[in-house]
Parts: sequence; C-alpha cells; structure tokens
Amino acid sequence: MKHDRLHQPFDKLAKPAQRALAGAGITSLKDLEKLTQKEFMQLHGIGKKALQALTDAMVKESLTFK
Repeated sequence: MKHDRLHQPFDKLAKPAQRALAGAGITSLKDLEKLTQKEFMQLHGIGKKALQALTDAMVKESLTFK
C-alpha cells in the first residue's frame, strides 16, 4: 500500500502510538488538526516523543493542532 506524505510520519512512531492513532480513527496529519494538543496527549499510547515527532511533521506541512 502506498502512503501519502501526510501518513508517513506515523510509520516512524512506536507501535503503541500507532495503535492509539488507529484506534482514534486518525489516519493522516490533517486529522490531527481536529484535536488540541491536550486531547492528543490523552490518547493511551501517546507520549512526548510522539507529540514532538508529529508536531514537527505538521509544521512542515503548515498544519497545527486546534
């Protein structure tokens, strides 16, 4: 399956973080714009490393948390 560039950062996350995103129905960086950072951090399996990695990826795509 070919991933678009908005999905690729998820591939680099730890498995618990990937499962947390999948469980929440988040499939792209664009989906993260619907959440605040606080809401994102409340997902079970998401930690500071995942937050930093995805925030950096979002900035590169001119995206931000709500």
